[in-house]
Amino acid sequence: MKRYQLTTQIWEEEGVYVSQCRDIKVASCGATPKEALDNLHEAIKLWQKNAEFLGI
Repeated sequence: MKRYQLTTQIWEEEGVYVSQCRDIKVASCGATPKEALDNLHEAIKLWQKNAEFLGI
């Protein structure tokens, strides 16, 4: 399994925490910073599966 190092950012916006990985242009959100980061990890996994399927 390949390992990647991606940079993430989390910030609060109108009572919601937004998480973003600019390296692959994926974002998510959550009610807490941890939830936002957990949701971002899930979004990154889905992005990775899609990239593997497409052969990227």
